[in-house]
Amino acid sequence: MLRLPKFRYLQPKSLSEALLMMADAGPEAMYVAGGTDLYPNMKRRQQTPKVVIGLAHLEPLRMLRGEPEQGMVLGAGLTLTDVCTDKRVQASYPAVAIAAELISTPLLRNMGSIGGNLLLDTRCNYYDQNYEWRKSIHFCMKKDGEICWVAPSSPRCWAVQSSDCVPVMVAIGARVRLVSSSGDRMLDAAELYHDDGIRHLNKRPEELLTEIHLPPVNGWRATYWKLRRRGSFDFPVLGVATCLKLANDGTVEAAKIVLGGVGSHPIEVVAAQKALLGKKLTREIIQGAASTAYPAA
Repeated sequence: MLRLPKFRYLQPKSLSEALLMMADAGPEAMYVAGGTDLYPNMKRRQQTPKVVIGLAHLEPLRMLRGEPEQGMVLGAGLTLTDVCTDKRVQASYPAVAIAAELISTPLLRNMGSIGGNLLLDTRCNYYDQNYEWRKSIHFCMKKDGEICWVAPSSPRCWAVQSSDCVPVMVAIGARVRLVSSSGDRMLDAAELYHDDGIRHLNKRPEELLTEIHLPPVNGWRATYWKLRRRGSFDFPVLGVATCLKLANDGTVEAAKIVLGGVGSHPIEVVAAQKALLGKKLTREIIQGAASTAYPAA
């Protein structure tokens, strides 16, 4: 049986109190919202914080505000169920609702948060094992070792970014708000991710993701498709988010195609985007763009 290591659990009553707790605890602390990723990682000893700061009861992180014409703001603490069942999100940002609904199972969607999914740890078949298994083959460079078992001669870690929501947020041009005791900053979703299996986030440990800003709906359309080994629930082998804006005559004015599950960061397929620009979406044009995207996948 996998057991959690010992840790101290703190439950702040406000966002400002949570930031102070993190500043006091320092690098030995981590935030937790739903815990559907952090707690299993702690059981496998992949992450071993001495202090865990719970965010589930902070109402400011559970707010959803705005209108599609001006853009909407999702609190990072909204559960995935909150997001995929909200009528406004379903109507105006269906790709966001689709991606959230394709994550895991209903029970975990009831617990897991949208912010947590955007910050999901990178995954690897050698890394996502219990401590004893990893110790028996010698640890990998992502945790406690010096070698990447996916590519033993590689100088870097190839663990994969496997969030379903990340490709969608990058494709539609969402922005995120990061807050700490030293201030806050806004980033484009694409800027949040590095092509590095270990240092995959452009985020300091003490920073807290509080909001996801969805752009105004001004004629663009987006969707998300997921390939997975198990049809009921699984991480993506490939996720594809596409965002298009069509002219009145049906030609493609703007296009963004982003792949997830195939690299350490979401991959924008520029060549496939260019294959659509200025053209109408016939079956042949779509298949041509898909063929162009295939090498990146």
